[in-house]
Amino acid sequence: MAKFDSKSFNPQAFGAYVERVPKLKKNELLKSRALKGNAEIKNAFSSQTGTAYAVLPMYGRIDGDALNYDGQTDITATSTTTFERGVVVVGRAKAWVESDFSEDITGGVNFMDNVGNQVGEYWDDIDQGTLLSILKGIYSMTGAKNLEFVNNHTLDITTLADDKNVVGSTTLNTAIQKASGDNKSKFTLAIMHSAVATNLENLKLLSYLKYTDETGIERELQLATWNGRTVLIDDSMPIEEVPKTGDIEAYTKYTTYVLGDGAFDYENIGAKVPYEMSRDPKTNGGQDTLYSRQRKCFAPYGISYIKKSQTTLSPTDEELANGANWELVNDGGSGSAKQYIDHKAIAIARIISRG
Repeated sequence: MAKFDSKSFNPQAFGAYVERVPKLKKNELLKSRALKGNAEIKNAFSSQTGTAYAVLPMYGRIDGDALNYDGQTDITATSTTTFERGVVVVGRAKAWVESDFSEDITGGVNFMDNVGNQVGEYWDDIDQGTLLSILKGIYSMTGAKNLEFVNNHTLDITTLADDKNVVGSTTLNTAIQKASGDNKSKFTLAIMHSAVATNLENLKLLSYLKYTDETGIERELQLATWNGRTVLIDDSMPIEEVPKTGDIEAYTKYTTYVLGDGAFDYENIGAKVPYEMSRDPKTNGGQDTLYSRQRKCFAPYGISYIKKSQTTLSPTDEELANGANWELVNDGGSGSAKQYIDHKAIAIARIISRG
């Protein structure tokens, strides 16, 4: 199929093609196991009946002191804590007309190669935006227990003197140890701004992965490693311009996120009609429009979406970024009896630096 044409459009073939388009960001998140599938989430939303929010059980680890096995001491049993975790489906949709695509797809250029690639890359960027909104939201949580996560999983070096306020050889190791202690080995991937990556390059701390092209020439990928962790470089990462105050000159704050094995549960829930085309004979003398829809769930491990401030069935990026919609997973109790998950089990951390 070589034309942007609603009559010849095959939504199943197009959807299958888009799924095959390499999605650098999501693929690396999956490869690093920062995104992992979750059968309970998939089953909760598989009916396509409009369900977009669910509260699922999370089971605590067995614990308690061992008893003395001496033939005299009774062996008493304890039970594990069952936590509750809210998860939400994020629905997104977009439509394009032929003129939205950069190539002439009626001049012999293959429809799938052109439009399919662009749509696949578009949704890859949208998914990353969703993840960044969620990360902003969980780092905006308030309340004593939630702040234990926020504070312990943040390494802010911007106020340090001289070159200590930019990332260096010990920054990553310090950040992940602060976040998860002896579980720091779970961290597998960092997402950073190019300014931070450039600083690491200059310190010779960043190594780019290489591949051999079809002519046999070795080239660098836009992927690197830092202390053995995969690095994604993306200028959509959060930055903040800090104005001059007193003797302190203005500077830029950069946020780098570090994710580990199982940081997010991820499921592509799917839309009833993910792709379709329609023709409008009136507008511009007649034009075809491609519609695309998706429903996905990105659920940070150990953190619950509580839907406190959400106006429609699907949360907007602004609602996902609202700290009021998130809290550490807990048992649903009240007061001092309320039990929370150990924040060290959450393989999410951030580094705030000047570069």
